[in-house]
Amino acid sequence: MLAMGLGLFGIAYGQYMEPLGNLLPMRWMPFVVIGMLSILIGIFFLVIRQIAYVQAFPTHLKFVTPFLRLNISYKRIHKTTTAEMRQLFPPKSMSGWVRDIFAPLANQTAVVIELKGYPISPVILRLFLSRFFFRDKSPHVVILVKDWMKFSSELDSRRSGVDPNPPPARKQRRGSILHKLPQK
Repeated sequence: MLAMGLGLFGIAYGQYMEPLGNLLPMRWMPFVVIGMLSILIGIFFLVIRQIAYVQAFPTHLKFVTPFLRLNISYKRIHKTTTAEMRQLFPPKSMSGWVRDIFAPLANQTAVVIELKGYPISPVILRLFLSRFFFRDKSPHVVILVKDWMKFSSELDSRRSGVDPNPPPARKQRRGSILHKLPQK
Protein backbone atom coordinates (compact mmCIF):
# COMPACT_ATOMS: atom_id res chain seq x y z
CA MET A 1 0.00 0.00 0.00
CA LEU A 2 2.84 2.35 0.80
CA ALA A 3 4.54 1.68 -2.55
CA MET A 4 1.26 2.16 -4.37
CA GLY A 5 0.75 5.51 -2.63
CA LEU A 6 4.24 6.67 -3.55
CA GLY A 7 3.68 5.53 -7.15
CA LEU A 8 0.49 7.57 -7.33
CA PHE A 9 2.38 10.59 -6.00
CA GLY A 10 4.90 10.09 -8.83
CA ILE A 11 2.09 10.03 -11.42
CA ALA A 12 0.54 13.16 -9.86
CA TYR A 13 3.89 14.94 -9.97
CA GLY A 14 4.27 14.01 -13.63
CA GLN A 15 0.83 15.43 -14.40
CA TYR A 16 1.54 18.56 -12.37
CA MET A 17 4.84 19.26 -14.15
CA GLU A 18 3.23 19.37 -17.60
CA PRO A 19 3.08 22.89 -19.08
CA LEU A 20 -0.51 23.57 -17.99
CA GLY A 21 -0.57 21.05 -15.12
CA ASN A 22 -0.79 23.56 -12.29
CA LEU A 23 -3.76 25.21 -14.04
CA LEU A 24 -5.62 21.87 -14.42
CA PRO A 25 -5.78 20.40 -10.90
CA MET A 26 -8.43 17.88 -11.96
CA ARG A 27 -5.73 15.97 -13.85
CA TRP A 28 -3.34 15.45 -10.92
CA MET A 29 -5.39 16.04 -7.74
CA PRO A 30 -7.19 12.62 -7.77
CA PHE A 31 -3.79 10.87 -7.84
CA VAL A 32 -2.67 12.88 -4.79
CA VAL A 33 -5.85 12.07 -2.85
CA ILE A 34 -5.76 8.34 -3.68
CA GLY A 35 -2.01 8.28 -2.95
CA MET A 36 -2.57 9.85 0.49
CA LEU A 37 -5.33 7.35 1.28
CA SER A 38 -3.09 4.46 0.20
CA ILE A 39 -0.25 5.63 2.41
CA LEU A 40 -2.56 6.13 5.41
CA ILE A 41 -4.09 2.66 4.96
CA GLY A 42 -0.59 1.16 4.65
CA ILE A 43 0.54 2.83 7.88
CA PHE A 44 -2.68 1.67 9.58
CA PHE A 45 -1.98 -1.94 8.59
CA LEU A 46 1.62 -1.70 9.80
CA VAL A 47 0.45 -0.40 13.18
CA ILE A 48 -2.34 -2.92 13.77
CA ARG A 49 -0.01 -5.84 13.02
CA GLN A 50 1.83 -4.96 16.23
CA ILE A 51 -1.32 -4.80 18.35
CA ALA A 52 -2.38 -8.48 18.25
CA TYR A 53 -1.18 -10.77 21.03
CA VAL A 54 -2.03 -13.81 23.15
CA GLN A 55 -1.36 -13.91 26.89
CA ALA A 56 -1.84 -16.69 29.42
CA PHE A 57 -3.35 -15.62 32.75
CA PRO A 58 -3.93 -17.87 35.80
CA THR A 59 -7.63 -18.37 34.97
CA HIS A 60 -7.92 -17.72 31.25
CA LEU A 61 -6.18 -17.15 27.95
CA LYS A 62 -6.45 -13.58 26.68
CA PHE A 63 -6.65 -13.33 22.90
CA VAL A 64 -6.42 -9.76 21.52
CA THR A 65 -6.66 -8.57 17.92
CA PRO A 66 -7.25 -5.01 16.67
CA PHE A 67 -11.01 -5.60 16.38
CA LEU A 68 -11.69 -8.41 18.86
CA ARG A 69 -10.77 -9.09 22.50
CA LEU A 70 -11.52 -12.57 23.72
CA ASN A 71 -10.98 -14.41 27.02
CA ILE A 72 -10.93 -18.18 26.74
CA SER A 73 -11.32 -20.03 30.05
CA TYR A 74 -8.97 -22.96 30.60
CA LYS A 75 -12.07 -25.07 31.30
CA ARG A 76 -13.00 -24.68 27.61
CA ILE A 77 -9.64 -25.93 26.36
CA HIS A 78 -9.70 -29.62 25.51
CA LYS A 79 -6.06 -30.01 24.41
CA THR A 80 -3.25 -28.21 22.63
CA THR A 81 -1.07 -29.50 19.82
CA THR A 82 1.51 -28.02 17.49
CA ALA A 83 1.77 -28.32 13.73
CA GLU A 84 3.37 -26.54 10.81
CA MET A 85 1.09 -24.14 9.03
CA ARG A 86 1.51 -25.90 5.67
CA GLN A 87 0.22 -29.14 7.24
CA LEU A 88 -2.85 -27.38 8.59
CA PHE A 89 -3.52 -25.43 5.39
CA PRO A 90 -2.15 -27.18 2.29
CA PRO A 91 -1.02 -24.51 -0.22
CA LYS A 92 -2.37 -26.54 -3.15
CA SER A 93 -5.92 -26.01 -1.87
CA MET A 94 -5.57 -22.20 -2.03
CA SER A 95 -6.04 -19.78 -4.88
CA GLY A 96 -3.01 -17.91 -6.26
CA TRP A 97 -3.21 -14.65 -4.32
CA VAL A 98 -4.07 -16.41 -1.02
CA ARG A 99 -1.10 -18.74 -1.56
CA ASP A 100 1.13 -15.68 -2.01
CA ILE A 101 -0.10 -14.22 1.28
CA PHE A 102 0.31 -17.58 3.03
CA ALA A 103 3.84 -18.35 1.69
CA PRO A 104 5.80 -16.55 4.49
CA LEU A 105 3.75 -18.40 7.13
CA ALA A 106 3.93 -21.89 5.61
CA ASN A 107 7.12 -23.06 7.38
CA GLN A 108 6.26 -21.66 10.80
CA THR A 109 4.96 -23.73 13.71
CA ALA A 110 1.52 -22.93 15.09
CA VAL A 111 -0.21 -23.89 18.32
CA VAL A 112 -3.62 -25.47 17.76
CA ILE A 113 -5.91 -24.99 20.76
CA GLU A 114 -8.79 -27.45 20.57
CA LEU A 115 -11.82 -26.21 22.49
CA LYS A 116 -14.88 -27.86 23.98
CA GLY A 117 -16.88 -24.96 22.55
CA TYR A 118 -16.30 -21.44 21.29
CA PRO A 119 -16.65 -18.63 23.88
CA ILE A 120 -18.69 -16.59 21.37
CA SER A 121 -20.55 -17.38 18.19
CA PRO A 122 -18.36 -18.94 15.45
CA VAL A 123 -19.97 -16.55 12.96
CA ILE A 124 -18.61 -13.56 14.88
CA LEU A 125 -15.18 -15.20 15.18
CA ARG A 126 -15.02 -15.88 11.44
CA LEU A 127 -16.15 -12.32 10.75
CA PHE A 128 -13.32 -10.73 12.74
CA LEU A 129 -10.53 -13.30 12.32
CA SER A 130 -8.66 -14.54 9.26
CA ARG A 131 -9.44 -17.92 7.74
CA PHE A 132 -6.00 -19.06 8.93
CA PHE A 133 -7.26 -19.15 12.54
CA PHE A 134 -9.59 -22.06 11.67
CA ARG A 135 -8.54 -25.26 9.89
CA ASP A 136 -12.01 -26.86 9.78
CA LYS A 137 -15.46 -26.63 11.39
CA SER A 138 -14.46 -28.14 14.76
CA PRO A 139 -14.11 -25.73 17.72
CA HIS A 140 -10.46 -24.74 17.81
CA VAL A 141 -8.15 -21.78 17.25
CA VAL A 142 -4.84 -21.85 15.36
CA ILE A 143 -2.38 -19.39 16.90
CA LEU A 144 0.93 -18.45 15.32
CA VAL A 145 3.37 -17.07 17.91
CA LYS A 146 7.07 -16.23 17.66
CA ASP A 147 8.22 -18.64 20.40
CA TRP A 148 5.76 -21.52 20.20
CA MET A 149 7.70 -23.69 22.68
CA LYS A 150 7.60 -21.06 25.42
CA PHE A 151 3.93 -20.27 24.77
CA SER A 152 2.93 -23.94 24.70
CA SER A 153 4.74 -24.75 27.95
CA GLU A 154 3.33 -21.64 29.65
CA LEU A 155 -0.19 -22.53 28.49
CA ASP A 156 0.14 -26.13 29.72
CA SER A 157 1.54 -25.05 33.08
CA ARG A 158 -1.23 -22.46 33.55
CA ARG A 159 -3.86 -25.09 32.71
CA SER A 160 -2.37 -27.51 35.23
CA GLY A 161 -2.04 -24.81 37.91
CA VAL A 162 1.76 -25.00 38.18
CA ASP A 163 3.67 -21.72 38.07
CA PRO A 164 6.08 -21.80 35.09
CA ASN A 165 8.45 -19.35 36.81
CA PRO A 166 8.52 -20.18 40.53
CA PRO A 167 10.32 -17.70 42.79
CA PRO A 168 13.85 -18.75 43.73
CA ALA A 169 14.08 -20.49 47.09
CA ARG A 170 16.02 -18.69 49.80
CA LYS A 171 18.99 -20.59 51.09
CA GLN A 172 19.41 -20.63 54.84
CA ARG A 173 22.38 -22.01 56.66
CA ARG A 174 21.37 -24.45 59.30
CA GLY A 175 24.63 -24.24 61.20
CA SER A 176 24.57 -20.53 62.01
CA ILE A 177 23.57 -19.02 65.33
CA LEU A 178 21.11 -16.66 63.61
CA HIS A 179 19.14 -19.60 62.29
CA LYS A 180 18.25 -20.66 65.85
CA LEU A 181 16.66 -17.28 66.69
CA PRO A 182 12.84 -17.11 66.46
CA GLN A 183 11.56 -15.60 63.22
CA LYS A 184 8.91 -12.89 63.12
